[in-house]
Amino acid sequence: MEIKIAIQGIKGSFHHQVAQEYFQQEHDLDECMSFDDLVKSLVKNQAQKGVMALENSIAGSIVPNYALIDNNNLQIIGEHYLDIHMNLMALRGQRIEEIKEVHSHPIALLQCAVFFSQYPHIKLVESGDTAETARRIQEEKLKGIGAVAAPIAAKLYDLDILAAGIHTVQSNKTRFVIVKTENKELPKEEINKASIKFELDDTPGSLATILNVMNNSKLNLTKIQSMPIIETPFQYSFFVDVVFEKYKHYEKAKKILELMTTHFKVLGEYKNGRL
Repeated sequence: MEIKIAIQGIKGSFHHQVAQEYFQQEHDLDECMSFDDLVKSLVKNQAQKGVMALENSIAGSIVPNYALIDNNNLQIIGEHYLDIHMNLMALRGQRIEEIKEVHSHPIALLQCAVFFSQYPHIKLVESGDTAETARRIQEEKLKGIGAVAAPIAAKLYDLDILAAGIHTVQSNKTRFVIVKTENKELPKEEINKASIKFELDDTPGSLATILNVMNNSKLNLTKIQSMPIIETPFQYSFFVDVVFEKYKHYEKAKKILELMTTHFKVLGEYKNGRL
């Protein structure tokens, strides 16, 4: 059965590249111009699975996406790490000196800030997606406009790459998660990573105690992200990723953490994408 995958952006985007690399079987794409639209596609069952960027090695966490996963009760069923290669592209035959504006996703522009500081004549304009501008440049034959996008976008939309690898830090990786409305993907023996969320009472040392429980239970903490609880000033939710060798160690820790925390929730149990 052919499944439909929701991605943020269009063909030629980094999300499209992840969908190609992660899913082996044939699939249709639901191109969503925002992460909100991506979530709606899953909730309404227009798509069965979604690809969602969650953190970047330069720009950090995409915090609103944690809230989207949590508030819509999505489940993380997998992850994929992608080496990000940012390229400046434009209509064929143009030189970088002729480019007046460059459009791209704000995170993409942020990752290339040092490169563009060498070209003060270029105005940087934020857009919804890296590949969308590339497509629009080709469709409307826009001269003087450049896009920052993946090499796949230049190939798809027949653009010249004026400068390759323009991201500031060359080791530039983004972690994407694969999400759906329920998690029935893997047997326990194949699961070695989990994403959980919890809240804590406002007592001294409560977080340190939780971290000790994880350590004593042979869980390796790979990510912790705090997020303010809007209804309760100066109180926080914690989103945590842990990896483990044996599911039984995680299962034991989970039972303890459920007792020691408030609003404990499993956001996903899946296979570590960095192995």
